[in-house]
Amino acid sequence: MAIGELRPERSSPAEALRAFHSETGRSLLDLLDESPVLLVFLRHFSCTFCAQALDRVSKVRAQLEAREVRPVFVHLGTPERAKPYFDYYHLSDVERISNPDATLYQLPLFGLSRTNPYLHLFNPTVVIGWLKGALFKYGIGLIKEDAYQMPGVFFFEGRKIVRAFRHRTIADEPDHLKLAGAR
Repeated sequence: MAIGELRPERSSPAEALRAFHSETGRSLLDLLDESPVLLVFLRHFSCTFCAQALDRVSKVRAQLEAREVRPVFVHLGTPERAKPYFDYYHLSDVERISNPDATLYQLPLFGLSRTNPYLHLFNPTVVIGWLKGALFKYGIGLIKEDAYQMPGVFFFEGRKIVRAFRHRTIADEPDHLKLAGAR
């Protein structure tokens, strides 16, 4: 099934996951069948909190892998746009799925919503996140992907979501190790 033919409302979860492939050509379903997966959905690459998520997963990657948990990222950019970000955070060899049209984000299985990013500018949680240093440490850039798409993190064992974190604000800070059962 080609991605263009995917109709989430008519597909089983397995069919839908089989339709999405990592940049190495492996289907998401195959990755889930091979090992536990921490599936991390990112916001746009110019987002301070997207960079923060990459940095945080990079810092706990060894602990995840010691538990045989594979981090897999889903992003809204092209593979070419994503590469420098993953290289910078020493994640160049992780599986990642380019999903510019956000169809994977919006599958009922994940239910990651879209929001108005300007509402977040005045959200106290976001402002506090920026004041805690996220903006100064990770910066901000030109938005090239969908700034309205919210992120999330899902821990799979086999084909089942065991734990999930759906962001309520762009500044939410999921505990990746806890989601993967490492604490």
